[in-house]
Amino acid sequence: MGSKRRSFLADTQAADTIPLKMVFYLSITGAIILLVAFSWNNVSPLYSGAKDSKQINDATIGLMGIQNGYARSLYEPNAPAAGSICILELYLPDVSYLAFGVDPDPDMNGNLSDTQWIRENNTIICQYKNGARSRYIIDGDLIDFIKGTLDEEGRWVPDRIQPTDQITGVVIEGPVAGTFEFELVLEDKKYTMSRF
Repeated sequence: MGSKRRSFLADTQAADTIPLKMVFYLSITGAIILLVAFSWNNVSPLYSGAKDSKQINDATIGLMGIQNGYARSLYEPNAPAAGSICILELYLPDVSYLAFGVDPDPDMNGNLSDTQWIRENNTIICQYKNGARSRYIIDGDLIDFIKGTLDEEGRWVPDRIQPTDQITGVVIEGPVAGTFEFELVLEDKKYTMSRF
């Protein structure tokens, strides 16, 4: 009764099943990768929208925070250099514009200059490139947004190119990425003025 020892390299009993198993496992792996890629394409816009909402909600909190602060008087040349300031860090690559206190495109055709702007008190409107639109409400007292510009002396003042009867507001056209600063100023009333 002797047992024959077979060499490991000479054992070919399962040689035909190994390639079949490899093909089967590679097929399952490919199917899983395909499902994950398909799912990501469906989940990605939701994830992007959630990140955008967080940034805009943070912006609303920052803007609310300066409303009871110091408002720099525009009539006093010796007033401190700045009123209360809110600095917003925004990165919204899918946004075509972000409007503060105004609806610059009430007919929603993508052209911001073909219709009269409509005042939207305490509202931030986020218009996406795909046409979707979101409104974010800023709680608290009325916030009047106005576009700022640098004067000859290097001080930020309201942009006087706008006619005085025009609705005030601030619009950031896409791509919306970078640092955006707002300052609380006092003229005939308090304004939250853009400094960008």
